[in-house]
Amino acid sequence: MEQKKNMLSLIQPTNTPHLGNYLGAMQNWVKMQNDYNCFFGIADLHSITVRQDPIKLRAQIKESYTLLIAAGLDPEKSTLFVQGHNPNHAELSWILSCYTQFGELSRMTQFKDKSQKHPDNINAGLFTYPVLMAADILLYQADLVPVGIDQMQHLELTRNIVQRFNGIYGDVFKMPEAYITKATAKVNSLQEPTKKMSKSDENPNASVWILDDKDTIIRKFKRAVTDSEAEVCAREGKDGIINLMSIYSAVTDKSFDEIEAEFKGKGYGDFKLAVGEAVAEKLAPLQNEYKRISADKSYIEDCMKKGAEKAFKASRKTLSKVQKKLGFITI
Repeated sequence: MEQKKNMLSLIQPTNTPHLGNYLGAMQNWVKMQNDYNCFFGIADLHSITVRQDPIKLRAQIKESYTLLIAAGLDPEKSTLFVQGHNPNHAELSWILSCYTQFGELSRMTQFKDKSQKHPDNINAGLFTYPVLMAADILLYQADLVPVGIDQMQHLELTRNIVQRFNGIYGDVFKMPEAYITKATAKVNSLQEPTKKMSKSDENPNASVWILDDKDTIIRKFKRAVTDSEAEVCAREGKDGIINLMSIYSAVTDKSFDEIEAEFKGKGYGDFKLAVGEAVAEKLAPLQNEYKRISADKSYIEDCMKKGAEKAFKASRKTLSKVQKKLGFITI
């Protein structure tokens, strides 16, 4: 029997996941766990490159972890863990930073972007963030990593590190490949439809959080930026309507042609209401499951502990191999 390939993906607990996170990533993870040996983590270590409120961060780590289970990830099938519960991440990150060139890191576009956003806190962690990301991937010998276009540069750096390290010490790490999901729903901001929906957007009407209640969801869609034409169709210059059509298509499985036919002769008010109701209906089962699971605190703690143990055990093999290759004495 052919061994399943390893798949790894982490999400940051810097806010409640939004609709784009759910449609673009979490939904696909649920399908993947049957075909791959999956490791899904909450990237708490990554989140502190930007200052966090400790009380809020603690709550969001728990919320994000619970949401993964509520979305359909099975702790028995997959390894669901919190990154900071496994010290192997930080240790391998330090080792790999000694095999990563300063010039490589200084070319990372995300470092430049985040430095501009937070000019008062351009810390070393922000600079070496991609090395920790490489450690996340390589610890679990991931064959595949689901990535968006904005993360491709980090994956390329990881591949460079593998080439360099394996070139010196032999076959230590697997060469990870990007896993590009087919027809992933592209969800943009409801207020700036040319930009991706973002967890860090300060406009409360720009993003739909997956725990928003029905009234809030409908209100946000009613306020979505469109145009003055009042025709539901996909053509150039109609970014707002195309974004709403993409979202409606993702939650109803209707094609753009079917959507255009459904709303022919109807105004944007009808369309926005229909999108809001369809999204609320799509998220309702997840929200109900989240309420049920989050009420059982001991279950969440038990899952976290077991997930940490599984993650530690799987990654320790890799770290021990690395330590031996480097000449460290392990006891």
